[in-house]
Amino acid sequence: MPSFDVTRSRFRLSDDDVLVLARLATGRPVPASMAPAAARLRDCGLTNDAGELSALLLPLMRTLVQPSVIVSLEAGGRQGTLHHGLLIGDDHVVCHETWPGQEEAEYRLVEPRTVVWTLADLVGLRQSGGAEPDEEEVVETTVGALEAGLAALEKAAGTPGTEERTAVSAALGAAGATDAGAARLAELIVELRANWRMTAAWQGREGGVRGVAARTVAAWDCGPLGSWLRELPAEPMTEGGADAGSPFRLRRVAPKRIWQELTSLLPDASELVREPAPPQV
Repeated sequence: MPSFDVTRSRFRLSDDDVLVLARLATGRPVPASMAPAAARLRDCGLTNDAGELSALLLPLMRTLVQPSVIVSLEAGGRQGTLHHGLLIGDDHVVCHETWPGQEEAEYRLVEPRTVVWTLADLVGLRQSGGAEPDEEEVVETTVGALEAGLAALEKAAGTPGTEERTAVSAALGAAGATDAGAARLAELIVELRANWRMTAAWQGREGGVRGVAARTVAAWDCGPLGSWLRELPAEPMTEGGADAGSPFRLRRVAPKRIWQELTSLLPDASELVREPAPPQV
């Protein structure tokens, strides 16, 4: 059931709820297949019988309908894959976050000056509680060996840490990862809290041609073993762009490096090409 918190301008909405609101906001009819979502939105007070949006929704929907920049985050971990993101508009910024096992996501307005802080929070970036790496350690293997290690971890989930490490090490070895780096990779896989990929996209121009421009950063959060940038396979990744034999490389970095990467994702004003304004919400 959709719901909202007026004190903090935040809303719990499913994908269908958002689609219905977007159609209403732009004057398009709501198809019969979305009637249950439309009824839920009326029941909770976010729309009325005439299909008009609550005034509480207006800043949110103006940003959702025409964002200048869309930041998407795919974060994988032991509880599955979650999708979060940020939509940056001319006047407002909307953050949306999902929760393991829940259909609805939380949408909330955030202060535009805190965009980088919000991105850092979405990936759980912390500058305290862990030692800085003395140097940028590198771990290399193949995509096939990595996938074998991750599959072994999933199969061994819930067993004591030493047994998980043994299972992962055996899988890496069977996949051909037998060098000194394989032992380190096994440790990283066992300690893996999240492997995430964040992409910022906007309407831009390259070589005089207008189109969608994007930048991506990918990393691993390995808890006590620190933060690791994924350098290979290189971004931008396309569907089928890496196979089992493709090289895979992680580089351990300090949290400030991750912070710099998040900052560099965002375009400056000169990179943006403005779209024509849609119908007013």
